Amino acid sequence: MGEIVGAALVSHVPPLVLPEEIRRELNGGDDTTLFQGLHDMRAEKLGPLEADTVVVIDTHWFTTIEHIVASHERREGLYTSEELPRGMKQMPYDMAGDPELALAWEAQANGRDDTWITAIDDPYLPVHYPTINLLGFLQGDENWISAGVCQTGEPADFLLFGQLLAEAVAKTDRRVVVLASGGLSHRFWPLREFRDHEGADPDLHIRTPEAAAADRRVLGHMLAGEHKAILDFLPEFARHAPEGYFAHYLTMLGALGGGDCTLRGTQFGEYEAVAGTGQAHVWFDVA
Repeated sequence: MGEIVGAALVSHVPPLVLPEEIRRELNGGDDTTLFQGLHDMRAEKLGPLEADTVVVIDTHWFTTIEHIVASHERREGLYTSEELPRGMKQMPYDMAGDPELALAWEAQANGRDDTWITAIDDPYLPVHYPTINLLGFLQGDENWISAGVCQTGEPADFLLFGQLLAEAVAKTDRRVVVLASGGLSHRFWPLREFRDHEGADPDLHIRTPEAAAADRRVLGHMLAGEHKAILDFLPEFARHAPEGYFAHYLTMLGALGGGDCTLRGTQFGEYEAVAGTGQAHVWFDVA
């Protein structure tokens, strides 16, 4: 019987894959703590678990009429971002997949009329940088699969998607880590103000003070294991446009028991701003 052995909310922001000198230039001479935070998470948490499969909930992969899961045997190639091709260009990637787990996840929706999951192994299916940018920090010998965010979904749909992931894992022999790859509040500065706000200090560069306060409230609940409180806060948090409808966190939480989950988080790196958005890494020990 398989099990989920770890989970994390992780930032995937473009500065993570920029050279150190550029990261420091953007941040007044200091490096982002998010960079070392991911390395520390691998060394202290993910690596020692010796997981079989990493499942990434990718907040840049938007679907519309169903949840979609990558079911390839392997994905490899070069990645250039259509959003930021200056900084993320021709990045090599090589990820062994886990078709068995992807198909088991799909099977959990069979016969239901409240959700739809499709596993896809088309070799031309695009990959996105919320998955790619994590590889240099967190990839080991595990298999990696990605799942998209259904843009017509609501919180209950994302929680159910995660619940069905947990049920699929239980039907396999896999040790699985779930990575919710995305940010917190997610509004950018206007173009003519953008370059004045590329630093990491959230008190200077998060898009609004109210968004920063909301992010800190959500992070506080994560660290305290108060996930039900986050669910209760979602209608208010939605005013600050959490990335990907916060589906990455909600899917992860669904896999961890939903509102009954009381796992306390461990933060790696600081809460930081990136281009006006709120970013953090938080790990949850499941064992």
